[in-house]
Amino acid sequence: MPVMGSCFNVRLTMKKLPVGIQTFSKIIEGDYLYIDKTEIACSLIDSFQYVFLSRPRRFGKSLFLDTLKNIFEGNRELFRGLLIEEQWNWEVTYPVIKISFSGGVHSKADLEVDLLHILKSNEKRLGLTCEDKSKAQYFFAELIEKAYEKYHQKVVILIDEYDKPILDNIENIPEALLIRDGMRDFYTKIKENDEYLRFVFLTGVSKFSKVSLFSGLNNLEDISLNPDFGNVCGYTQLDLDTSFASYLEGVDMERVKRWYNGYNFLGDSVYNPFDILLFIRNQRTFQNFWFETGTPRFLVELIKKNNYFIPKFNGLQVNKSLVNSFDLENLNLETILFQTGYLTIKRLLPLDVGFGYELGFPNREVQTSFNDYILQSVTSVSENEPIRRELLAIMNTGDVERLEPVIKRLFASIAYNNFTNNDIERYEGFYASVLYACFASIGLEIIAEDVSNKGRIDLTLKAGGKTFLFEFKVTDGEPLEQIKKMKYYDKYEGERYLIGIVFDPKSRNVSKFEWERV
Repeated sequence: MPVMGSCFNVRLTMKKLPVGIQTFSKIIEGDYLYIDKTEIACSLIDSFQYVFLSRPRRFGKSLFLDTLKNIFEGNRELFRGLLIEEQWNWEVTYPVIKISFSGGVHSKADLEVDLLHILKSNEKRLGLTCEDKSKAQYFFAELIEKAYEKYHQKVVILIDEYDKPILDNIENIPEALLIRDGMRDFYTKIKENDEYLRFVFLTGVSKFSKVSLFSGLNNLEDISLNPDFGNVCGYTQLDLDTSFASYLEGVDMERVKRWYNGYNFLGDSVYNPFDILLFIRNQRTFQNFWFETGTPRFLVELIKKNNYFIPKFNGLQVNKSLVNSFDLENLNLETILFQTGYLTIKRLLPLDVGFGYELGFPNREVQTSFNDYILQSVTSVSENEPIRRELLAIMNTGDVERLEPVIKRLFASIAYNNFTNNDIERYEGFYASVLYACFASIGLEIIAEDVSNKGRIDLTLKAGGKTFLFEFKVTDGEPLEQIKKMKYYDKYEGERYLIGIVFDPKSRNVSKFEWERV
């Protein structure tokens, strides 16, 4: 009985979790758990006037923006005991114009109406009366000037999810371009009213080039990959070890890291807050919480359209400029995957001039979910399909004799329309991509184009303390003999299985399957 009472008292002292709450005052006044980002906010305000932050969805951008709003409005009572309380001059307050596109789906037809509605809400909150509401851009400019005149302080502009109207229409590029151009006219009013502005902060998922969207805002400081602000959103390992310790007592923390940690914006490695909060709320069960809140359908269509080699997503090497700009008229898959959070920075790559990045899946949640989505998009293999359960059992036990018929069933499940208007069945990369997606979707440790001192093996897989080395050919060849001749397996110890597969482009399936154990 005393033990039960002790546990109950511990639960009473644990704060509520702010699942889905993006309003700073609600978190503080409702006594929800808050991870203090106010010192970062103070440093940001002191360092810059025009700021842009890109982070994937569900990463806490909206909450951070609302925190900034309360700082500038001088709501000191909300910041009692937080790091900024003694660093900020609470006697000076500023009028804040807050524009958020986070709610609903925006179309070109509705965009002007949406903007006018948002601006009217700000007009009412600030106690202003604007005369020119004929177009949103004119209303916006007058709102800035009137706020400055009434409050005798420069104005703060906070724009949340600035790119959402564009991304809502990304599958219709002509429509998205029209919206982009309309938004550019709207945002131009920020630069034109510079004399009235104290601070401007914009958040979004993607970063469009300044030329295409922020014409004239040459002094917009992008902190998305600034190491000083790498932890501005997300939870660090220190946060989990301290603030979340009582919620995670008894949990296998190494497994939590593998599942949910790994996002890198050149600060600490961070967790997506949504994942951690949902993990705790759902009896600490490992599920794909973040991935399931949004579908990468458009990305998968791009992958299929361009016959992209799926295994290259892990270990993808790109230059710095590639991850920094999103161009609707020249969509780059690597850029989109990085900015939307399906890939993250694994390490910096020194170049002759400057540096680049090696990208990869941030964690097990994203790797398994993304590859599962790809697999289901090209085959009839569902989450409950026995093919994947059988493959997992075969890999864990080393029962490779059973592998060939299962792989044949996998390729037989590929819908015929994936082969129309293209010749992907002739390419080794297609077969490697399907197998990679299948193995990755069941959470196995997998290395594509595994490098040794003798060359590259197409696919290396580890499971159950064993190593499996795959080599593929199309039409003809001796892939098993190639593995043995090049001794690709020498870099690994223990049980090693060498597997050579030849695919027939006519049958679009396995024509030869050989294996050996060394």
